[in-house]
Amino acid sequence: VRRLVAEERRAVLEVRGRTEAEAKVEVRSATSDDVVERPAREGARVSAGDILCVLERGTREARVLEAKAVLAQAELDHAAATQLNSKGFTAQTRVAALQAQLDAAKARLQEAELELERTVIRSPIDGVIESPMAEVGAKLDNGGICATVVDSDPMTAIGQVSELNIGEISLNMPATVRLVTGESLDGKVRYISPSADPDTRTFRIEVELPNPDGKARDGVTAVTLLPLPAEKAHKVSPAILTLNDAGQVGIRAVDDSNKTVFYPIRVLGGEQDGMWIGGLPEEVVAITVGQEYVSDGEPVEPVFETAEVSQ
Repeated sequence: VRRLVAEERRAVLEVRGRTEAEAKVEVRSATSDDVVERPAREGARVSAGDILCVLERGTREARVLEAKAVLAQAELDHAAATQLNSKGFTAQTRVAALQAQLDAAKARLQEAELELERTVIRSPIDGVIESPMAEVGAKLDNGGICATVVDSDPMTAIGQVSELNIGEISLNMPATVRLVTGESLDGKVRYISPSADPDTRTFRIEVELPNPDGKARDGVTAVTLLPLPAEKAHKVSPAILTLNDAGQVGIRAVDDSNKTVFYPIRVLGGEQDGMWIGGLPEEVVAITVGQEYVSDGEPVEPVFETAEVSQ
């Protein structure tokens, strides 16, 4: 036998996955026309509101001027009718009709101005422009892509965690992410899926990584290291493990009255010089040789390993 004393174990859970940009937006045109200007370039960093593409305005400016003129005339007609109505020289129905024309003129002007604004396509987010972009001279249809903007700050490391380990992870838990490209970044858990993938029985987690310099790139293989809470555990050789009659894995030990007792265990992790197990009392006298030849509750004469070696 050998006396086993529990030690404090700080385990680290490894989660394999990949990086994912905070946002990846395909900036599309809301109108149709030719690209006449492209102030931004692939790989450039842009801010929200920066111009990406400018389309040919065509007759849109003329339509705005026309809509403004129609609105001005409608305002004059409405004002005159209102004044005549107050003096009893025109009917209220005419005032109402001119009010409707005035409202329609305002709507047409707003529509014309909006159509003109659509010729200037702006970035909706901060980020870096991904190749390719629409070329000058190319025709963009309604819904055509001017550019794709990738926001990589913060970067997100995503992975799948087994249902056996998901209970050990919590929001805002610190994490270290190692990228296959060699970089290492520190972050925290910001999302834990409330439901498991029905095919793999794993839960998606996301780790937020500050990435102001952009050294972490989208879609890179990553390993997330999550330090788990410290717990008491025993480090043993796998050779002392055995099965009881019910098929449970555990160890046989000797109690204070020198009778054998079986303790089911749970495997916590392995190392080169042994394995960590849980489920045992803090201090236990484990049978290291002969555990297969005794049954539960059998009286024995234990011999400690140290005594056996000294004989």
